[in-house]
Amino acid sequence: MSTEYHLTRPDDLLSPALIVFQPILERNLEAMLRLAGSPDRLRPHCKTHKMPAIARRMLELGITRHKAATIAEAEMLALSGATDIVLAYNPVGPNIGRVIAFRQRFPDVEMAVTADHPWPLAQLSAAARSAAVTVGVLMDVNPGRNRTGLPPGPEAADFYRRICDTPGISPAGFHLYDGHFVESDLDSRKAAVAKAFAPAAALRDELERGGCPVPRVLCGGTPTFPVYAARDEPWIELCPGTCTFHDASYGEKFPDLDMFTPAALLLTRVVSRPTPNRITLDLGSKAIAADPPMDQRAVFPQLPDATIVLHNEEHMVVETPDAERFQPGDWLLAIPRHVCPCSALYREAYVIAHGDLVDRWEVAARDRRLTV
Repeated sequence: MSTEYHLTRPDDLLSPALIVFQPILERNLEAMLRLAGSPDRLRPHCKTHKMPAIARRMLELGITRHKAATIAEAEMLALSGATDIVLAYNPVGPNIGRVIAFRQRFPDVEMAVTADHPWPLAQLSAAARSAAVTVGVLMDVNPGRNRTGLPPGPEAADFYRRICDTPGISPAGFHLYDGHFVESDLDSRKAAVAKAFAPAAALRDELERGGCPVPRVLCGGTPTFPVYAARDEPWIELCPGTCTFHDASYGEKFPDLDMFTPAALLLTRVVSRPTPNRITLDLGSKAIAADPPMDQRAVFPQLPDATIVLHNEEHMVVETPDAERFQPGDWLLAIPRHVCPCSALYREAYVIAHGDLVDRWEVAARDRRLTV
């Protein structure tokens, strides 16, 4: 196990627990800035960390633009001092009223949301006009993921013109998320991005020529971060999220992202030795992201050959030929394969530097609602 994952006094820490290794986090943030070339090109996604302490650190590093997936995350960013926030989610139902309440509570924050359908856009317009506020709207563009958004073409052009002409709404650009581009080979990823990006860029140029401003295009996530970072269009905003903490999955899939290191791990303890080759940990499905296949949810630096064979709400059973080394109460660290959902499972993170506990950071935006 890397000496950087050292804990001087593990007995002082409850388990399961979220552990942030601060020096590694700092290196990841520095790598993010180097790859982007300038903090002005970045709009990092806070959905991975959800922590005011990290949002404030990014602001200290000159990163002034931020991205969120929930209104609670947007509020966390605003309370941390961010003044330019994109809620990369289409508000519908009561969330339209919450967006207006956010604008009223934080009038000095430039705030925009996404949309891909006329009906919620009309509702947002009516609510904004009633409250005498303006809300920025980015058109959600579908680059082939088929999760949300409109594919570049006549329908998308008409919808963006509608955004430009709708009272109470300010046209804020495009949101282009391509999370389906997960090719391990960087050249293959570049080719996939180029194919999806070209029609979106052409649509942007068409709208601009017609007098409809498209001031920015929010592009990609962590896997395509290096691809968009290599482009020179001044209106591109880079939106990495996972690389703040990094995780085992991205470390395995994307060798070109080797400048990032897992910074958020999970502390777990042995609670049972049910068979000679098994240990049972307190790292149940309520303590680690359970969306990867069961046997792929964690990597154990102290047990690289361990296999997860059973996973319940409060128990994780691991098979290993080294099971005899462990007794109930012994601790291990786990690198989650998908780190982003893990933050939402903990109210705070232990912050470790050089083995010592130096702070506790609140995971404020784990909740769906703060005050707005």
